[in-house]
Amino acid sequence: MQYDPIKRSLGKVFNSSLFLRKMFYNMLDVLLLRAWHIHKQLRKFRFSEDGPHAILDAGSGFGQYVYYLSKRFPEAEILGLDVKEEQVEDCNLFFGKLSKSNVRFQLADLTAIDFDNRFDLVLCVDVMEHIEDDRKVLSNYYRALKPGGALLISTPSDQGGSDVHHDHHHGEGAVGFIDEHVRDGYALTDLEEKLKTAGFGHTEIRYQYGSPGKLSWRLSMKYPILLLNTSRLFFALLPFYYLVVFPFCLILNALDLAVEHKTGTGLIAFARK
Repeated sequence: MQYDPIKRSLGKVFNSSLFLRKMFYNMLDVLLLRAWHIHKQLRKFRFSEDGPHAILDAGSGFGQYVYYLSKRFPEAEILGLDVKEEQVEDCNLFFGKLSKSNVRFQLADLTAIDFDNRFDLVLCVDVMEHIEDDRKVLSNYYRALKPGGALLISTPSDQGGSDVHHDHHHGEGAVGFIDEHVRDGYALTDLEEKLKTAGFGHTEIRYQYGSPGKLSWRLSMKYPILLLNTSRLFFALLPFYYLVVFPFCLILNALDLAVEHKTGTGLIAFARK
């Protein structure tokens, strides 16, 4: 399934005004379970007394996490990198209108970045599953961090994180729900080994999207996207759909956040230089 065309269509709607763009970011923070887990991990991490001075969002996409970080750490210099020129231009335009002079976006291939001891935090959300040479990218993150800096990654696991088989389709030749992924997901031990090989000494990796999270994701993301791939006319029905499922998703997200999962379709990894 093609996910990017849906993202572009959503972008056109919510880019029409600053109010709608902010509303879109806030909606994603509340609806997307990965944002709940990322916010929780950021609350746990102890920066210096004056907070992080420099933050890198590696694979910034719509810019929703840069927006969150710019509010949480208003004094920090924040750089968002993305491989898509239209995303970079769009985000620079939006944050320019907000007069956030400490935020900027730049076109970059994460396998080719060469920052040295520059950032206190590197955030990487739903990116590693798109990158073939992931070892190179993890090494680049390590080099980019200051001593004591932290890397925070959210990515699908190998427990069905890319929804490799549709519910009715199993076996050889089955395809992922999102076909831009170059790997189905990471085994916990695989990601841990790659982080340590890159140089990270302290790592914490846990599963996210357990049973409550998987159901929430299907209700909040998978089924709406499948409908929108069928016809863009379903855009008109989305508000009514979410009016019904939104309360259930909030409860499911809270349950997923509160429980330590033995397995799950997502991984959240914290590593310190």
